[in-house]
Amino acid sequence: MSRASSYRTLREEPLRLYAACDEEHRVDALAAALSALVMPGWFVRLSIHPLAGPDRSYAALPVEKAVEVARSAFGTDVSIGASFWTMTSFGHGIPLTIGCADEKHERRSPDGPLSASSGDYHDLLPNSIDVAVGARSVEVEAAVMSVLVQKDIIDFSVRVCSSEHVTTGGCSDLTAWGPPIELAATYHADSFVARDLALSWVHVHEGYKVARAAGNALDALRARVEAAPRGTRIAVAGNVARARKHAALEHVAERERIGLLVRDEPDPRARWRRSIELTEREDALRARGEVLPLGTRVALAGDAELTREQVLAALSTPPATLLEALEASAVPDDAWRALEPIALETIQAAKEGAPTENVIVNTGAHTRFIEHHAPFHVRRLPRGGVVLATHPYRTLWPLWADALFALGLMS
Repeated sequence: MSRASSYRTLREEPLRLYAACDEEHRVDALAAALSALVMPGWFVRLSIHPLAGPDRSYAALPVEKAVEVARSAFGTDVSIGASFWTMTSFGHGIPLTIGCADEKHERRSPDGPLSASSGDYHDLLPNSIDVAVGARSVEVEAAVMSVLVQKDIIDFSVRVCSSEHVTTGGCSDLTAWGPPIELAATYHADSFVARDLALSWVHVHEGYKVARAAGNALDALRARVEAAPRGTRIAVAGNVARARKHAALEHVAERERIGLLVRDEPDPRARWRRSIELTEREDALRARGEVLPLGTRVALAGDAELTREQVLAALSTPPATLLEALEASAVPDDAWRALEPIALETIQAAKEGAPTENVIVNTGAHTRFIEHHAPFHVRRLPRGGVVLATHPYRTLWPLWADALFALGLMS
């Protein structure tokens, strides 16, 4: 099996975007995301999935009507899916579905509380792209691909999180909202980007799912970190392959942990009900501020480490100082600086009507270039928010590690 094909095997999930807001404003957040994403004049297909009873579907609804139907159903133990078409930087229309769940449904299956995903992995990460004919190379093709994909990642993150009620969000192709420092992008409605470190800590150390913890205030997250014993460390995946491996191992370990707690129930349905009761009880304890150190992560070869003291020091660093360190650490390397102008010229030439050729961009050579050289972005937003982003073949950890080192918080 080639490197490219084995890499794709590790990355079979479509990219997902996440947004956190409280239950009271979730439909408002859904409405804002739909208004920002649905192509003008196009319709929405709405699906309502209750915990009990049959699903309901509504086809070809205008955005306003879809929001009205969603609002009437919300709060009755349901999850809602709104499907529609939107455009990418490649000029392609792709199907996108935004999911929105009320609290009871979200406790059973933490996935958002707002999440968006395309139908296929290659919708946002295409196998091939149209590139203007001219002086080209694998590196230029990879740079063109990276520029356009990262533009979409930032753009879609901002639009999914466009509601004033959304506090934070993320983007990756993990099967769930994983540790923010292991994602491809994170969104912050304010400048307190150290939230990424705190959420990563509680996810790995406590097993507290980010989809549930993301709604916590920053002070509450800090208290959870402080509650860990001095000198406690967590393992951090330095690349996407290890992040996916950790996600799979943690899922299995959590399932086995719950299975052991309900193994004495003879009836399968009783075991299922008991497992839900246990999960909901643990969730309620965490919501009241209880710290349950139930993280199951075991360090893999090549993992980095993050300590309790480093996270607390970052949380105590003025947000402006931390942002400046991240911006300084996001300076592209020499290989990217040499190729980016050529990639931008190539993209512009195609926009202006130059002849194009469809080229394959998922080879091992393209992938390796992006893994090693795709830049990091620290994008300050007009309303005071911040997006941290890179290409989905990378994680944000190298950016964070460099910034923490520059501040003297890591050796």
